[in-house]
Amino acid sequence: MTKPRVAFVTFGCRVNQYETDAMRAALEPSCDVVEQDADVYILNGCSVTALAEKKARQTLHRLRKTSPEAIVVLTGCLADAVIRGLSPFEAVDLMAGNAWKPHITDVVAQAVAGRRGVLAPDNRAAPGAEVSAGPADRVRATLKVQDGCSGACAYCRAVQLRGPSRSKPVADAVTECRRLVSRGFPEIVVTGVNLAEYAAPDGGLATLADRLLAVPGLARLRLASLNVAGVTDALLDVFAGDPRFCAHFHMPLQSGHDGVLRAMRRSYTTADFRAAVQRVRSRLPHATFGSDIIVGFPGEDEAAFDATRRLVEDVGFSNLHIFRYSHRLGTEAAELACPVSETAKRERAIQITEAWRTRQRPLLDACIGNVEDVLVESCHGTHYHGRSASYLTVAFTSGRSLAEGSLCPVRVTHVRNDGLGGVDDNQYRAD
Repeated sequence: MTKPRVAFVTFGCRVNQYETDAMRAALEPSCDVVEQDADVYILNGCSVTALAEKKARQTLHRLRKTSPEAIVVLTGCLADAVIRGLSPFEAVDLMAGNAWKPHITDVVAQAVAGRRGVLAPDNRAAPGAEVSAGPADRVRATLKVQDGCSGACAYCRAVQLRGPSRSKPVADAVTECRRLVSRGFPEIVVTGVNLAEYAAPDGGLATLADRLLAVPGLARLRLASLNVAGVTDALLDVFAGDPRFCAHFHMPLQSGHDGVLRAMRRSYTTADFRAAVQRVRSRLPHATFGSDIIVGFPGEDEAAFDATRRLVEDVGFSNLHIFRYSHRLGTEAAELACPVSETAKRERAIQITEAWRTRQRPLLDACIGNVEDVLVESCHGTHYHGRSASYLTVAFTSGRSLAEGSLCPVRVTHVRNDGLGGVDDNQYRAD
C-alpha cells in the first residue's frame, strides 16, 4: 500500500516547532513526510494572537485552492480554541487538539480512512511521551521540557489551552538531548510554555542544565524564554561555570508599568525585573537580554506607555519582540474597560521599536573588534551566516570551507542593519 504523503505547516512559538518535529519523527516510519504536494496537510496552529490565527486561515484558503483533494488536519492551540468556541475557523477535514499530538499516527490514519469532524479530547499525555528527532532544516534543535502554565495572565489562553504546568523528567530530557546531539545538532535550545515553572521529580531547571551540559559532543546550550522567577542563583551558578551555556536571557517584560502589570496579572513588578537583570549582569557581565512587549493593553495610558519605553531604554535589549495587544475571547482582559485604539497601538509599537533600536546600536558597536564564536547556519560561496552565543546575527566571510552546524571564531569588523559583520578570525590572522 502506498504511504500517504504528509506535510506540516507550523505557526507560533518554539514549543509548536518542537511538537511539529516530534510529530514528523513519529510519522516517518508510516508516511512520506514532504514539503508540498501532500495527501494530508497538518496545520499546527497558534492562538496567541489574532494575527497568528489569520495566518492559519490564509494558509487554509491557499491549500483549498492549490490542493483541493488534500485532507487538511488542524491541531495545536488553535484547534483547541476552535473546539472550545473561543476562535472561529473555516471548516477543515479533521480537528485534533494538542493532546492528540503524541498520537499523530492515529490521527493521520483516521483522516486517511475517512474520519471527519472533531476528535474527542484525549487524555493529556505525559511530557516524556514527546520525543523529537530535531528539525529538518535548522542546525539548532529545540528540546521541550515543560508544558502548560500555572499562571493566569489576563491576556493569555495558555492555561485554557495547554492546561497546568507539567515537566519532562530530567533523565528523559538528557536522553533526548543525547539523541539530538548524536544526530548532528551542536546547539540545543531548552524550551517550554513557562520554563520558569520547570519542576521535574528528579530536579529543577539548574539541575537539568547541569546534566545537559554533561552530554558528550554538546557545543552550546541555550534557554528560550524565561520568566523572572526562573532567574535563580543556582541557575546563574551553572551559567557561570560553563562557557557553552549561552548567556542570553530572553525575559518577557510585557509592560514597564506596575499598574499595567497588575492588570495583566503578571507575577512580578518592574523592580523585580530590573533586579533580575542586575543579578544576571553582576554574575555574567557580557550577558545580553531579549524580551517581549505588549503595547496597547486595555487601560495603558500615555504615562504607562512612557514607563515601558523608559525601561526598554534603561535595560538595553539586544533583541525585542513587540506585539500589539490582541483581543482574545475567553480571557479576563477581553472584559476590561478602556481599550486602546488600533492607531495608538501601531504608533506605540513604532515608538518602542525606535527606543529599542537606539539602545541596541551601542551594544552592537561595542562588539567591533571582538571575536565571537558563531554557529554556521547557512553559506553562499565564501559568505556565511549564523548566530553568536549572545544570539546576535552575524554575517561573515571565510576562505575556508565551513560546514553548516560548525562553530567558527569570527572577528567582528562592522555593524549591519540586522546584526554584525566580520571575517573568519583564522583568515584574519593569516592576513
